[in-house]
Amino acid sequence: MASLEGKIAVVTGAARGIGQGIALRFAQEGAQLTVVDILGKQLEQVVDTILKHGGQALGIEADITKSLQIDQFVSRTTQHFGRIDILVNNAGIGGSKGCLDTTEADWDRMVATNLKSIFLVCKRVIPEMLRTGKGKIVNIASMYGLAGSPGAPVYCAAKAGVINLSRQLAVDFSGRNIFVNAISPGLIETEMTRHKLSDPQKQREFVQEIPLGRPGHPSDIAGAAVFLASNDSDFITGHNLVVDGGQSCKIS
Repeated sequence: MASLEGKIAVVTGAARGIGQGIALRFAQEGAQLTVVDILGKQLEQVVDTILKHGGQALGIEADITKSLQIDQFVSRTTQHFGRIDILVNNAGIGGSKGCLDTTEADWDRMVATNLKSIFLVCKRVIPEMLRTGKGKIVNIASMYGLAGSPGAPVYCAAKAGVINLSRQLAVDFSGRNIFVNAISPGLIETEMTRHKLSDPQKQREFVQEIPLGRPGHPSDIAGAAVFLASNDSDFITGHNLVVDGGQSCKIS
């Protein structure tokens, strides 16, 4: 039996990259899915792939920084599937600007997309999980939420917020059978990191910092997400699982 057989999952930012990898793996593990993204056409391709392989998926185009749109995709999910067992908050944006070059608008956009949205989605989904009696929430943070990265103060601050928000929600809701954990990826090959990996010299420099000797793939994060979403992690909550090929344990 697949580890997520019969579970109903919502994955945000599922049109590409890590979110797509998680959605496809969840479907392989037997979950029925609502996949959410602002990129509608690419989201349709993810849904088609899941359906072609015998899975069940509902694709909803939505902006996860807007409370009304969050309410709409959660309501459509519960109407279609009846409940929500698993939530993966993956949607987010990248970007590098130093402190002195960062505008207030830059700050607001990054924090709204990478942190505030997670709070808003959790606020809407947790009551649905409480009605069911159990829920698993996995928030995608970053290793840059644990340390500074050159020229990315807002990204680092937002991802640090994701980690501690996950811990705080675990404190409040674990006693009611809602498990909340975070995953902090290292360097993963996605559209967001393509600019770092397209130059062979730069790629070699990045990989030299990774003890396993390679960048990660979305499937590496998907495996971790499956574990945290499954019953195998029923004594784990408030944890931040770093998936970075060992990079964070190395002193340069």
